[in-house]
Amino acid sequence: MPGELIQVKRDANLGLLDRLYLPAIVQGLFVTGRHFFRNLRGFVSGKNRRDFVVQYPEERIDPPDAFRGMPVLVQLENGQPRCVACGLCESACPTDCIDIVSAELEGENAERFPETFEIDMSRCMFCGLCEEACPEEAIVMSREFEIASYDRASLVFGKSELLVPEPLLERRLAFLRAEYQRAGEPDGG
Repeated sequence: MPGELIQVKRDANLGLLDRLYLPAIVQGLFVTGRHFFRNLRGFVSGKNRRDFVVQYPEERIDPPDAFRGMPVLVQLENGQPRCVACGLCESACPTDCIDIVSAELEGENAERFPETFEIDMSRCMFCGLCEEACPEEAIVMSREFEIASYDRASLVFGKSELLVPEPLLERRLAFLRAEYQRAGEPDGG
């Protein structure tokens, strides 16, 4: 049998206080008041603060390694993106906010690169599926989350706005390699 049948006692004998829900309301007010006065005492004295309050623009927190901010492209030492324009991140994106136009380099080994790479940040939901789909570790989720604009057109970030040097993303890349048990860096050069 997949489930268990539970009989609900609808005609239970409840007292007057139970029918008015007064004990539950008083208990909830007591818990709320206890937290309020404990946090107020810690805020006024500055000691034994157990609350987690950040006075936001003045104080900043260091987000954990698993934090997913806006997606960015990893920039190699030569200034080019690590991306090979395979299109996996574009197809993995549930909101279709990534647009890639690939091109090939002329020469002995025909290598692909993204001619244009755009992400519409007004549609991006910071899910990280593009990061998981990328076999080259070329697109990663940064710690940047403060994206504000007065118009939607300025929230379409091109390749030049998305490129971030690899040393600035080492903490996230180390987290990804540990998470997926990757032994070493992929060939980026």
